[in-house]
Amino acid sequence: MTGAERGFLLLTSHLGDSERHPLTSAQFRTLAQRSRAMGKPVADTELELADLVNLGYGREMAERILLLLEEQDVLEHYLRRGARSGCQPLTWVSEGYPSVVRQRLGDEATGCLWIKGDIALLDMPMVALVGSRDILPENRAFARAVGHQAAQQGFTLVSGNARGADRTAQQSCLAAGGKVICVVADKLEQCEPCENILYISEDVFDGAFSAQRALSRNRIIHCLGSRVFVAQCTHGHGGTWDGTTKNLRQEWSSVYCFRDGTNAMNALEQMGAEQIELGDLHNIRALSPRYFGLFDQ
Repeated sequence: MTGAERGFLLLTSHLGDSERHPLTSAQFRTLAQRSRAMGKPVADTELELADLVNLGYGREMAERILLLLEEQDVLEHYLRRGARSGCQPLTWVSEGYPSVVRQRLGDEATGCLWIKGDIALLDMPMVALVGSRDILPENRAFARAVGHQAAQQGFTLVSGNARGADRTAQQSCLAAGGKVICVVADKLEQCEPCENILYISEDVFDGAFSAQRALSRNRIIHCLGSRVFVAQCTHGHGGTWDGTTKNLRQEWSSVYCFRDGTNAMNALEQMGAEQIELGDLHNIRALSPRYFGLFDQ
């Protein structure tokens, strides 16, 4: 791990301690902007009090930043804990941090993604599947088809590992010999290692499930996929609706909804999604993504 990566975690992470008070995202961005002018890396663990004063910080804030950077033992303990359960960090300043997340979310991108599994899956073409937990039979068939076709056509499937649509698509993809990225909202350290699966968690590897974490991780799912398939959705509320409408407003990626005749799918179409049938999945590449990145195929 580089000095910049270590410094980034020291400044921005709770490191497993809820009583620790790292910088907020806004405070870190301010520090980054000021540091660029000085020409010294923002996460440099060798920053000195004079450097921070020269950046316009008062003594109290400057000392707080330095104290955060000094907690090397806390960081080492947290990293060792993560490593014992197979978890490793990808920070904003890490070489392997997914470029599509940085490009599509900008300053709002998650500062650290903890991963467990084969990091090489992030370098493959990806499509995403989202949908309801309580899923109807025909919608389940669509989710199953997305997983199967993703595997057959050389795409890694990105989903959220929730019951219902997510797991249906994931299991179908793996059964067809494909690869899956699960962006989880619960404890990454407790995910069982599995061939052809990469698990990802925002910010921490030991965070318990919460509704807020579940909603937040949806943007990672939507940003990683060049195309996002919606198997089922409830109009006006729920995680699938929230994540998909944010995607359509921010134009992160192209959205394709299963044409099931519901008000929810019709509303998403009015916002810019495209409704498709099962047969349209036979050539995913013909469903052109809105924006082409390096691995959007």
